[in-house]
Formats: sequence, structure tokens, C-alpha cells
Amino acid sequence: MKYSVITFGCRVNQADSLGFEEDLLARGGVAVAPEQAELVIVNTCSVTATADQGARQTIRRVARENPSAKIVVTGCYATRRPDDIRALPNVVRVVSNDDKPRMLSLVGADGGLTTADRFGAGEGSCGAAIAPGVAGRTAFTIRVQTGCAEQCSYCIIPSTRGAPRSRGIEVVLHDIARVAAAGFKEIALTGVHLGSYGRDLSPGVSLADLLSAIRGVHGRSNLLFRISSLEPMDCSREVVELIAAGDCFAPHFHLPLQHASNDMLSAMRRPYTIEYYEDLVADIRRQMPHASIGSDVIVGFPGETDADFETLATCLERSPLSHVHVFPYSDRPGTDATAMSEKVAGSVIRERGRRVRDIGQRLAWRFRESQLGAVRRALTVEDGSSVVTDNYLKVRVPAGRARNEWVRVRITSHHDGELL
Repeated sequence: MKYSVITFGCRVNQADSLGFEEDLLARGGVAVAPEQAELVIVNTCSVTATADQGARQTIRRVARENPSAKIVVTGCYATRRPDDIRALPNVVRVVSNDDKPRMLSLVGADGGLTTADRFGAGEGSCGAAIAPGVAGRTAFTIRVQTGCAEQCSYCIIPSTRGAPRSRGIEVVLHDIARVAAAGFKEIALTGVHLGSYGRDLSPGVSLADLLSAIRGVHGRSNLLFRISSLEPMDCSREVVELIAAGDCFAPHFHLPLQHASNDMLSAMRRPYTIEYYEDLVADIRRQMPHASIGSDVIVGFPGETDADFETLATCLERSPLSHVHVFPYSDRPGTDATAMSEKVAGSVIRERGRRVRDIGQRLAWRFRESQLGAVRRALTVEDGSSVVTDNYLKVRVPAGRARNEWVRVRITSHHDGELL
């Protein structure tokens, strides 16, 4: 069976899609471009209306360019609006997030898509194992948790991902060993609400417990662990100190701020203040001056005044963040924010988004400027002519290295480095 997996959205979706790739390859599947595939799996996002639209457009494009393709759709948009997805061309199955672990068995019920005859020997076959480069990924993403119990007023994800569910520490360690044995040198740990890791287990554990266990086993190994997005209130002093002290952890944080006005944070139901956030970022910067610290912000949330926005813009301009991802607010039916009054005009949202993107570009330039002359550990990616450093800078290097090699690189310009 020739297959293709198309992924939208967060690192959790990326981790899920890598799982699909592993299962398909183990059954003798062959990865090809969507226009050549017999089976196309589309793993959707639904964090914004734009994400929904992108998924619909992609499904229609695949059906148009490959009329014989059987399209299976999963992810948050498929979970939230399954009937909308079923109405799209060539869609033979909609698989909810909860059913993702049973993806191939469910797909096999529709027209024999994944029968042993078409995939080889089936479960436990000697098909190709996943390795660096599959799905274009040099690093591997492991999902250690899914689900969210937070009630941010703008977010639909708790209803599409369900209650928090964590994987045990020993299960995660076993997964890490398996991935390392396949040749991966960098592993990203991710979850829908990663900072809540372990609270649902019995006995309960924490993200710090998981990181301590990983450090205990792999602290002197050749692996690098990158921590995915953490909500600010979950990024404890213990977590920061573990990352700062452990050579096996990347000095890279993603801490979604969402807004710098405390009034807006309250309306969004974000359980922290801008003062808390700024103290957290300052503490990380004190312990790891070279760390990359990214963030997400929402512009145009209902009730956002000119003064609120100027507070956000001013805060970002003076912050030590290294990059910012901007989300223009859009209504998500089923969220409390949808019913809020004082909606911000679309033209105003677009202008505010442009201003924050401009600020983000300046912050990224400032961070790259601070790294000039620095020597960093880095992993070669793609064809070996570029690397990603431990603190998340992607720079070009002289050709001659293969993908997935550890190197030392001196940063010589904003986008270039020399190998040492």
C-alpha cells in the first residue's frame, strides 16, 4: 500500500502522525507523495477557523489531484465537526482523537484499506522500521500526555482532546529507548497540557519527576531532549533548574503568554499575571542566558481595547523573548469567548497582528544577534547543509555532513555557522 500522512497543527499531532508512520511502515507500507498515494491520512487541527479551512482545502486538493485516493481524516477538526469532514470528497473514514491508537484497525474496516494482503504480514511484520528522515523529521516527537482540564475561554481543545491522560514514566522511558535504538539523537517531549503530566496517575507524579527519571537514565548519553510548550503556571522552579543543570535537556522553552494585560488574561481565564510571567522569563534568562524562549499571543480577543493592545506591544518590545507566534482571535463555537460582547473589528485584528509580527521579527533578530560568535551543540538536518542548535537556531553550514550528526558550530551570522 502506498500511503501519505499530512499533518496540521501542534507537536502532539506530529507525534500522533509519527505513530501512524511507524504502524504503516511496519506493515510494509510505502510512503509517497499525496498525489501518488492509495491511502491519505489527514491529521487536522482546529485551534482557529484558519486551521479548519486549511484542512478542508487540503482534502479537496488531494481528491482533485488524486481521484482514486481513499482519504482518512483524524485530529481535532475531525473530532469537533465529523459531519463536515464526511461531506468532503474521497473521505472514507473519520477517526476521532480518542480512536487514534486504533487507527489502522478502524481503517481496515472500510474497503480493506489495511488488510494483510495489501500491507504484507500485518502486525509484527518485518516492514521498514521508522528512522531519522521519515516524514522529513530528524528529531522524534514522543507524546507523554494528552487531554486538558484547563478552561481557557477561547479554547476548543479540551472538548476535542478530552480529560488529561498521562503515560507512566516507565512506559515513556521504554519508548525513548526504542526511539534511540532506531537512530534518533534528539527527542521532543510533548503533550496537550504537558505541564499537567502525571497528575492523573496513581500515585501521582509530576513533569519534574519525569525529567529527573530521564536525566537519571540518559544524562550521560548522546541524546538531547527538547521540552515542548509549557503553560507558564506549570513551568516550576524545579523544572527550570533541571533543564538548566542537565546537558541532556535543550535550553529551549515555549511559554504561551497569550496577553500582557491582566484584564485580558482574566477574561481569557489564564491563571497567572503578566508580573508572574515576566519574573519566570527573567529567572530562565538568569540561569540560561543563551536559552531560546518563545511564546504565543492572541490579538483581538473580545474586549481588547487600544490600551490593552498597547500594553501587550510595549511588554513584548522590552521582553527577552526570542520568538513570538501570533494568533489573530477567531470565534470557536462552543467556547465561552464566542458569546462575549465587544468583538474587535477584523481590520483592527489584522493591523494588531501585523504589529506584533513586526515586534516578533525584531525579537528574533535581537536573539540571533546575541548569539554571534557563540559555539553551540547542533544536529544536522535535511541534507546536512543546515543544523538546528540546542537553543533552537537553524543555520546554514558547509556541505559534507550527513543528516542526523552531532556537530559543534560557531554562529558567524544570523543565518550561517562554521563547523568546528
